[in-house]
Amino acid sequence: MKLTKNVVISYDISEDNRRTKIHKILKSYGQWVQYSVFECQLTDTQYAKLRARLSKLIKPDTDSIRFYFLCACCFAKVERIGGEPVRDDSIFFA
Repeated sequence: MKLTKNVVISYDISEDNRRTKIHKILKSYGQWVQYSVFECQLTDTQYAKLRARLSKLIKPDTDSIRFYFLCACCFAKVERIGGEPVRDDSIFFA
């Protein structure tokens, strides 16, 4: 079994086309939970690939992507009111 990281990723991208590309990439790695926020469970390899892909797209002077790593216990304590249902509760309560 591969170990995974619970990661909340937020982004602020200054240009629409770049923002759309970043959104599409993130959507393939996790669940879109807020306008510019994703929740992901990533292996070390997936995280490295994702970070490399995103680094190639952004303009560091005007764009920002943040990665918040949460332990399984903290991730399981996330409370939600409204919004899209979680696709698979087991990923958040490992």
